[in-house]
Amino acid sequence: MDYRVSDIVIGRPAPASAVVTIDRRARRNALNLAAWRDLAAAFRGLAEERDVRLVVLTGAGGHFCAGADISEFATVRADSAGGAAYEREVASCYAAIRALPQPSVAAIEGSCAGGGCAIALCCDFRVMRRGARFGIPAAKLGTIYTIEECGFLFSTVGLANAKRVLYGGDLLDTAAAEEMGFADAVVDGDAVAAAIEYGAAMRGNAPLAITGIKTILQALADGEIVRHRPAIEALIRQALDSADYREGAAAFMEKRPPRFTGR
Repeated sequence: MDYRVSDIVIGRPAPASAVVTIDRRARRNALNLAAWRDLAAAFRGLAEERDVRLVVLTGAGGHFCAGADISEFATVRADSAGGAAYEREVASCYAAIRALPQPSVAAIEGSCAGGGCAIALCCDFRVMRRGARFGIPAAKLGTIYTIEECGFLFSTVGLANAKRVLYGGDLLDTAAAEEMGFADAVVDGDAVAAAIEYGAAMRGNAPLAITGIKTILQALADGEIVRHRPAIEALIRQALDSADYREGAAAFMEKRPPRFTGR
């Protein structure tokens, strides 16, 4: 059964899968301050749900997310203090998506722009429906994508492609997305269904192993492996002491599919 927190809807359309939908379709799902907060809360909540093995992030009404809702900037970002507070909420949302222990897939249709690109890049993977467009129009607006946001883009598409996206500021098609590695898959049908299918194999693997691997890879990508080493070593020990580790070994020897519980 779906449930809604303001403009964020959380559903369970398939076993062990959750779909988080931004539903601000009148604004092409552009995020206002409340929506940034609620999206972060949704991901923090799903991080605690053991029965969820895959999370898909998408938008309602045929669009993914047009970025931040500029229409409220005159009130919530009227000065430097307001701007700093706003950016803290945005950064908190990015952190919540990236910290999700389960695999995450952005299911992208229609527009994926600015901050919409950033939240898609915070997910582990991106599945795009053919005809969708993505881009970061910061240079056309006279603003600068933040260090953190530039880092998300750079680590996914590389330096030359990051320059291409940021300097030009244009919306690019799915062919460009696939060419530069922004899109992990381009599909003709429903992006959410394709994203759930994309994560099917991951959904069946040991949750503690996925969490540990994801933590290591993210620390390597961020250049923070030394800082995170104690936490990573604790995750490795936890996995080795888990019932899932024993189940995985037993299933391998018995030539049967493992039944992982996340414990």
